[in-house]
Amino acid sequence: MSCSRCCGLMVKDNLMDFDGTSGHMWVSAMRCMNCGHVHDPVMEQNRRIAQAARPTPVLVAVGDEADYHDDEVHLGIESIVAQAA
Repeated sequence: MSCSRCCGLMVKDNLMDFDGTSGHMWVSAMRCMNCGHVHDPVMEQNRRIAQAARPTPVLVAVGDEADYHDDEVHLGIESIVAQAA
């Protein structure tokens, strides 16, 4: 098995579960020999919950001209759009 962060070698490791979330005192996990990344069921479940709760980024299209109907006018937008095109 290779590490998802650095593609290094993953080895089996035994960790102590002080909270008792898995029901046992010792938990089997995989640990990367290069970067130290730990992969165990409880941590993976928490990462998935956190990623699901994180909002997805939204791309906003900016027009050629500034919108002067708003109170705030961002004068630097025109030059950024011209440089991007």
